[in-house]
Amino acid sequence: MKTADLSRYLLYPQPDAPDLTDSVLGRDENNQPIDIDVVAERGLTVYLNRQEVVTLMTLGDHPQYLAVGFLLNQNMLRADDKVTGIDYDQELSVVIVRTARETNYEDKLKQKVRTSGCAQGTVFGDIMEKFAGIQLTDNLQLKTSAIYALSKKINTTPSIYHKAGAIHGCVLCHDDQPLIYMEDVGRHNAIDKIAGYMYQHAIEPYDKCFYTTGRLTSEMVIKTVQMQIPILISRSGFTAWGVALARQAGLTLVGRAKGRKFVALSGYQRLHYDINI
Repeated sequence: MKTADLSRYLLYPQPDAPDLTDSVLGRDENNQPIDIDVVAERGLTVYLNRQEVVTLMTLGDHPQYLAVGFLLNQNMLRADDKVTGIDYDQELSVVIVRTARETNYEDKLKQKVRTSGCAQGTVFGDIMEKFAGIQLTDNLQLKTSAIYALSKKINTTPSIYHKAGAIHGCVLCHDDQPLIYMEDVGRHNAIDKIAGYMYQHAIEPYDKCFYTTGRLTSEMVIKTVQMQIPILISRSGFTAWGVALARQAGLTLVGRAKGRKFVALSGYQRLHYDINI
């Protein structure tokens, strides 16, 4: 299959970058030696000013975007905060995000909920309070032909998944064009990397949609709504709580998007059915 055009991407996976995969010797079904690539997994500790917040298990690329996006999606970093510095120590696997505003989240850090996200997804205390107050725009229309085009372009983009598997991808898109494609061992990390990139490059969310290779879980819905992106698409399926939260927020939720098939379970008003199968 022809490789997707990468020229219009702002950022896309680098499957051959050093340290993202390891070569491991094993044996196949015929008891023959085989050398395969496996995904790297390492800890990254995130600080906000002087406070240690979390240690994430991650692929290891784009640590600054991951740290900033995580803090944004946990309501620890505000959209109007002035970030005065982002320091990354590769040897210690530590990112320190510094802000002009003084921060203290000691009490908030005690109130956390493990989510269904792989690699120990976490949601802290007051997330749902903010979630309930978000109004997503109804001004965006997405053609069904664009969903089919996105699936094809994303699936033909070179990725670590194609090389080694065992990884999730999230893609920020505009209409039928993928813009930012991030991968990680947890889909929540991939979406946080995109959030960090959008924040640091001042990219507006209102006319964008998300595509994810993973399940449409509560965490994916919460983070998409937090980022004020009105459409979330996946080639995988749904969880019941994910659907309930999407309907509560008015998020357009599209799953099982493969070939020219998909199922929408909320936010139908944003879909324009321009192709009849």
